[in-house]
Amino acid sequence: MKMKLFSYNLIDTYIHRLSGLTKLICFLFLTCAVMFSYDIRSILLIMVFSFLMLRVSKIKYSQIRLMVIYVLIFLLTNAVITYLFSPERGVQIYGTRHQIFSIFGSYTLTLEQLLYQGTKFLKYASVIPLGIIFLLTTNPSEFAAALSGIGVNYKAAVAVSLTLRYFPDVQREYQEISLSQQARGLDLSRKAKFRDRFKNALLIIIPLIFSTLDKIELISNAMDLRGFGKSKSRTWYTKKKLTIEDYTAITISALIFIATILVSVFVNKSRFYNPFI
Repeated sequence: MKMKLFSYNLIDTYIHRLSGLTKLICFLFLTCAVMFSYDIRSILLIMVFSFLMLRVSKIKYSQIRLMVIYVLIFLLTNAVITYLFSPERGVQIYGTRHQIFSIFGSYTLTLEQLLYQGTKFLKYASVIPLGIIFLLTTNPSEFAAALSGIGVNYKAAVAVSLTLRYFPDVQREYQEISLSQQARGLDLSRKAKFRDRFKNALLIIIPLIFSTLDKIELISNAMDLRGFGKSKSRTWYTKKKLTIEDYTAITISALIFIATILVSVFVNKSRFYNPFI
């Protein structure tokens, strides 16, 4: 049986036991810390911490393999485009120039550009595990309760919850439609030409879209019949009370965020770590 993408799996780990509100606050603290700082040392530490938490949460690689592939493609594409349009950005930021070699024309590779793009690459790579942990260890209903707990309108919170719940359903339906179409002779293997595979994939996507629209209408009607949205507020069955584990996680995340800010302000005197001075 294939693992579902973006599916929530109930496992008894420290991360899973945390409240949805706690995980949201920790995610925001750590993400803001990574986005604020361009100190590669701080980012590496947060990256190690995030991968450690990924291991603690017992998320299997089969669950995130497709996501990892897409992220790597995005990161590599972003690195190439950044260099093509700003090959001297690192020199401008750090104020020095240490050329390694010339590529062609005005394009040269410098240590400053390597540091800048390496730091930028690690910034994105540090956030991805945090997002994966948050999505795959948080019950969608509990996530909706967490959003409502920080002031988000409960209608929007429920909409987000329904979206997260629907990801595994879409994947399952796609697999079912794909298998039924292949049973009718539709070739989706690598042996077929790319053009034929693309055309055959459309034959799967079209019924998937119609099936999705039918489900949306069904859910909307069911929510209307139950009077959803009539009241200004609502209670949450899955809402958890914060425990000592929650307060510990929030404290650690807050300390990491504060430490990152202090390093930038008092040690580096800037958001950027400059080893070339």
